[in-house]
Parts: sequence; structure tokens; C-alpha cells
Amino acid sequence: MNDGKIEKKFSITQRAKSFAHAGRGLYIFFKSTHSAWIHVSIFLLVIIASIIFNITKTEWILVLIVSAIVFISEAFNTAIEIDIDLTSPTYHPYAKDTKDVAAGAVLLASILAVIVGLIIFVQYIFK
Repeated sequence: MNDGKIEKKFSITQRAKSFAHAGRGLYIFFKSTHSAWIHVSIFLLVIIASIIFNITKTEWILVLIVSAIVFISEAFNTAIEIDIDLTSPTYHPYAKDTKDVAAGAVLLASILAVIVGLIIFVQYIFK
């Protein structure tokens, strides 16, 4: 019994389309979000520092995880901003609050990344 739901068969074509939609989403994200390029620049500097200081495998994992958290939070923030701009084209205090909370999530992720970065890199810098 399927409770009235239509069962869909697995389709490689549909999976390929899903990847194409996700790729388009990333394109829109990087095209429309100036902050994303700031994150990319900082990420590249962190990668260079990681290579120069020859950080451990565990440290690499932490660097990659916190970097991904920053990018993911920025992507969700961008998606929320796009949706709010569509659904509330005129000023509304709740729309502003929603955008501010989403931006706050990016700030929290960035603070986490900085803290983890300091924990990892300060020991190498002052060696």
C-alpha cells in the first residue's frame, strides 16, 4: 500500500538533471553572492597556509569541515534572500528579520572557522 503516493522509478536521466540543477544553483550562488568570493579568497589562503605548514590529516579534516560549513551557510543565506526578495518585494520587518537571522548564521559559521583556524595555525606560526 502506497498511501496514495505515486512511486517513481529510478532514472539515471533524472539524476543527471538533478546534478545539472545543483550545478546551476552553485553557478547562481557564485555569480550573485559577492561574499562567496571573499570566502573563496580566504579559503585559498588557508589552503596555501595548510600546505606550507604541512598540517596533520586531522587538521586538514577540520579545516575542510569548517570551510564547508561557511560555504553551506552562505549558500542557504543566499537562497533565503532570493526567496524573501520574491515573496516580500516591499519592506516588511519580518522579511528583514529573516534575512538578518540568515546572515547571522553565516557570521556564526565564520567565527567558528576563525576559532578553529587560530587553534590550528597559531602553533605553527609561533614555532
